[in-house]
Amino acid sequence: MLQKRYVPRMATTTIQVSKKTRDHLAELAKERGLDIGRLVEALAAEQLTTAQRAERLAADREVVRQVMGLDISDEEFDRAPDVLGNICRIAAEKALVRGAAA
Repeated sequence: MLQKRYVPRMATTTIQVSKKTRDHLAELAKERGLDIGRLVEALAAEQLTTAQRAERLAADREVVRQVMGLDISDEEFDRAPDVLGNICRIAAEKALVRGAAA
């Protein structure tokens, strides 16, 4: 006799959105080969909470401290220039200049 295996099902809930939003989500889901529930799950997973962003920042700073071998305080990190942001800004400006010259 075969036994049925118990497969736990995920609890679901209803989220109320406008028809326009529902239709937009349905179209996005269809394009990606998903149902709306899976699409919403994927979109939600991409968004970090404030606590998750803080955890990631703390972990990233710890990596920098270990790699550099320096004991840099959080206050020192906060006062440091946004090097990556500046590099991205400069690269974008150069891309615009090259695009305009073409």
